[in-house]
Amino acid sequence: MAEPWLAIIGIGEDGMAGLSAACHAELASAEVIFGGPRHLALVNAGDRGRAWPVPFSVEPVFAERSRRRVVALASGDPFWFGAGAILAAQLEPGEWRSYPSVSTFSLMANRLGWRLEQSCCFGLHAAPFERLLPVLHTGAHILCLLRDGPAVAALAQWLVARKFGFATLHVMEALGGPRERVRAIRANECALKDIAAPVAVAIAVAGGHGLSRASGLLDESFVHDGQITKRPIRALTISALAPRPGELLWDLGAGSGSISVEWCLTGGRAIAVEARLDRVVNIHTNTHAFGLDHRLRIVEGEAPVALTELPDPDAVFIGGGASAELLDYLWSRLPIGTRIVANGVTLETETLLAIWQEQKGGELLRIELAHAAPLGSMRGWRPARPVMQWSVIR
Repeated sequence: MAEPWLAIIGIGEDGMAGLSAACHAELASAEVIFGGPRHLALVNAGDRGRAWPVPFSVEPVFAERSRRRVVALASGDPFWFGAGAILAAQLEPGEWRSYPSVSTFSLMANRLGWRLEQSCCFGLHAAPFERLLPVLHTGAHILCLLRDGPAVAALAQWLVARKFGFATLHVMEALGGPRERVRAIRANECALKDIAAPVAVAIAVAGGHGLSRASGLLDESFVHDGQITKRPIRALTISALAPRPGELLWDLGAGSGSISVEWCLTGGRAIAVEARLDRVVNIHTNTHAFGLDHRLRIVEGEAPVALTELPDPDAVFIGGGASAELLDYLWSRLPIGTRIVANGVTLETETLLAIWQEQKGGELLRIELAHAAPLGSMRGWRPARPVMQWSVIR
């Protein structure tokens, strides 16, 4: 096997002193060294140094492919919220070699005595704080990498706005190096000044109520115009869709996007298809509010026309607009094994789903719910419109 042309080296705030002899040899023989300005200064890269472009891209590294010996520097462990995986995904195994250092997350856990395997780790340099929502609950330990000093105050304000102001923030600067500093303060009292990068924050969550892990979030959790799969029906629908981490959902006639949101909260990905612009706006709002912009894609259009260029899904939900044309398209297009769930409230849709269930199999479920409501001076049951649900595996 030929000698690798690329060395990926994780470096800490202790610079060259914390690197192995093999790393020193790689740096000595490198003709080009890529890294952040701080990394390049730590190894005294000089004229060989190339700062990562802004916005970040690894393309300059590949421009040197097999031409010169290259080193790419990353913080700590290059494969733990670092550039290592981005680089390796486009390389053959024999083209690169990696040398990890202690990650910032490991340093944070060791400073605080926290179990790393029970802590939640996030890289929030360019990601919204809403990514934290699924793991916010009393007693949680969360480790975050932040962009800069001002981001600490912004994080504290965000926590206070969501009633987690009693959380303790352990603000950690330049961990592992001579400039290391660790300070602790409650989120609702955060007034720290002169916070220097690189900075990370460990959050010991106290107070507040996080998101339920069960399907069927409160309807009030979503922005909607009334076109929303109501909480009990949504819980049954998510159960029928049977989400698994990494799977892709098509949510057709998405309305508020509530089904897509709850699917993504289980660890999946979703494409919400909606024809009405005002509802597309609501889906965007809900997607951002739950920090799911990286998992939920929105397509403005009407099925089946809007589906032709989409990647194959693992599951499909038809929340509105079920038609013989759409079902014919799905049955001919979808791979064997795709799960399909369709809800209907009109007599016409019920008839359509009953016919398809007779022809294709699956399960028909009629859902009838009633809520207690005032009835004169007393209370009585107010029935909701019944929902027919057809679930089938293609």
